[in-house]
Amino acid sequence: MNIAALYHRPESEYAYLYDKNTMHIRLRTAKGDMKQVSLVSGDPYLFHKEEQFGQCEQMKKIASTDLYDYWWIAKEAPYKRLSYAFVVESIVGIKAFYGDHGVFPFEDRYLQMANNYFRLPYFHEIDRVQTRDWVTKTVWYQIFPERFANGNRENDPVGTLAWGSKDPDRQDFFGGDLQGIIDHLDYLQELGINGIYLCPIFKAYSNHKYDTIDYFKVDPAFGTDETLHTLIDSCHDRGMKVMFDAVFNHMGDTSSQWQDVLKYGEDSKFADWFHVNQFPASYQTTGDFEDAQELTYDVFAFTPHMPKLNTANPEVQAYLLEIATYWIKTFDIDAWRLDVANEVDHHFWKKFRKACLEVKPDLYILGEIWHSSQSWLQGDEFDAVMNYAYTDAIMHYFVKKQIGMGKMISDMTNQLMLYRDQTNQMQLNVLDSHDTPRLLTEAHGDKQLLRQVIAFTYLQPGIPCVYYGDEIGMDGEMDPDCRKCMIWEEEYQDLSLRAFFIRMIAIRKKWADLLSRGSWEWLTMDEKTGLLTLKRRLDDFTLIAHFNSGDLPQRVQRNLDQTVEISELVNEEKTNFIIEPKGFVLVSVENS
Repeated sequence: MNIAALYHRPESEYAYLYDKNTMHIRLRTAKGDMKQVSLVSGDPYLFHKEEQFGQCEQMKKIASTDLYDYWWIAKEAPYKRLSYAFVVESIVGIKAFYGDHGVFPFEDRYLQMANNYFRLPYFHEIDRVQTRDWVTKTVWYQIFPERFANGNRENDPVGTLAWGSKDPDRQDFFGGDLQGIIDHLDYLQELGINGIYLCPIFKAYSNHKYDTIDYFKVDPAFGTDETLHTLIDSCHDRGMKVMFDAVFNHMGDTSSQWQDVLKYGEDSKFADWFHVNQFPASYQTTGDFEDAQELTYDVFAFTPHMPKLNTANPEVQAYLLEIATYWIKTFDIDAWRLDVANEVDHHFWKKFRKACLEVKPDLYILGEIWHSSQSWLQGDEFDAVMNYAYTDAIMHYFVKKQIGMGKMISDMTNQLMLYRDQTNQMQLNVLDSHDTPRLLTEAHGDKQLLRQVIAFTYLQPGIPCVYYGDEIGMDGEMDPDCRKCMIWEEEYQDLSLRAFFIRMIAIRKKWADLLSRGSWEWLTMDEKTGLLTLKRRLDDFTLIAHFNSGDLPQRVQRNLDQTVEISELVNEEKTNFIIEPKGFVLVSVENS
């Protein structure tokens, strides 16, 4: 028995309140080490009276990585408190007792020591991570406003280029605006989108608007407050949610606050709003991208035009919290996406969440974090993050061919086990964005591979997000090339690909409850043939998806009670499906 691999931690993703009276409890063991894991539990105040402390409830092995197995059980407690421990039995028959004081031989004297048990003293509803039910039913569409559509040429910046006249450079403007989005809401509705995620729309110097000048003003090149009201009201009338993007890690260097610091130095009333290490604030640059050298103040990355805000300063906190609540109160936005969220202190984010939810209790808060994010996802900061760490595994296997099938599944499982189930249900699964090469480019133009990856990702826990234009076959290398103008002429759109996206989005919405809350199980993982079969189940409903990631056609059994939901590169026989390379078939079984 590998005792060193045993791991559990109360009040974490290993033991958390799932609903009002039910705890979800997990235990980690070494992969392949245990034959059986059981829970011993009871009320802490009835320890010497309850017979159940001598009874074992078998736990279910729900997942495995390349190193560990994970066991799970749902446990109700009538008095909203619980003492518990684990009985583990290895594959060679050795039994042990594992509790708050470590591992002991499986003997009554250790089971009868009350302090040997983990304790959940009381189930506080206020501490429970709350799932936003509307979020789990949303398919987001990310829009880079400057490149989606030009609906009002009267607000075009000086030097605006003709729409789509060239591939974008970093300083180019093409005139995209809010009216352009309004003009194409029918298009988004036909696609099936019910959530719009907008990159920043606040007044800023650049085309990307992450160098904010004034957080309280709509950028004049995008429109007016009235235009924004029209957009949000029109979205809500269509059942679409709206998510704003903001960066509170830094401001633009043309903001009035930073200009005051440059003018008055340490005597500026905003001197402590930023991290100035030496006055006067200055920098030198080398290279085409202005890599800053000899900076005397902290910035985003090494970009001198984005001085970092001191979010520990109470004045800065009050200013940013006023911004956060202003857009909720005034425009009724439904969500915040927070740029560079991992570089802002946790104390501020806790205040941010409290302030936002006091105004709108079901607001969705999404952080831009590209790595494992446990510290931000405890229920007191963000609801979710942009789930790059999860989708990286998918990209690295299916698209980039950098890892094997087993490693992909291990990496995905590891990410799922980092968080509570409620959190996994709200993670934003992105395959590309304004910060990455487009999916089609990463797939070297292979649209069938793109279809396979999209289908696989849409079946995962978490919620999908479409980067504008992916649905019609747009490509693009790393920023700024991934920010090309949206193509609106149908003769240049891939309408077949768009139809595929419509079908996948419809499937995702139809099976939203199952795909967000249902169990997952890998039925087939064949590294040699490339055949991968995923089963998702909730209550009496099951979805089974077969993916052929190999080089040869694969045959899978067809059950007569299965209903084909969607298939690509598949020939159906009476008793089998023949799946071509890069093909897949998704079937459903009701009353399973």
